[in-house]
Amino acid sequence: MDADRIQQAKRLLISGLRGEGAHLDLETAVAEFPDQLINTRPPNVPYTFWGQLEHIRRAQEDLWRYAADPQHVSPAWPDGYWPEPEQQADRETWDRTVAAIIRDRERFIALIDDPQTEIFAPVEHMRGGSVFRTALLAIDHTAYHLGEFVMGRQILGYWESNLKG
Repeated sequence: MDADRIQQAKRLLISGLRGEGAHLDLETAVAEFPDQLINTRPPNVPYTFWGQLEHIRRAQEDLWRYAADPQHVSPAWPDGYWPEPEQQADRETWDRTVAAIIRDRERFIALIDDPQTEIFAPVEHMRGGSVFRTALLAIDHTAYHLGEFVMGRQILGYWESNLKG
């Protein structure tokens, strides 16, 4: 694949990780989130709003570490990817979770953007996977859960948006 197409693919991955284009970005999803809903479970949802963000954080961190570090050991599924159902968060914990998602997203972007990173090359410790595939998983996973997150906000009447569609 020629260098221009590789750069184009890297830009698309970076855009997806940032929630641009057809994706909702994290910053918009959590904007003006009311403290009283942090530990709320929308109807028929098994996790709180904070629990869902913490899940996004844990999964994204695992994916970028997996792509970057052959010594990384992923947490056990599913327990290592979700907080305990009864675990509560306050605004400080919420803010730390959001900041960690953004920090790890930028670390993932730095890995992709590194000229030494061959995003399509099979990575030995990934059993044939690639940085490209792992970034797509992170994009897809985050988009899925942010969609649920916003739907929960809509159901509870805490979502103002000029998005149409």
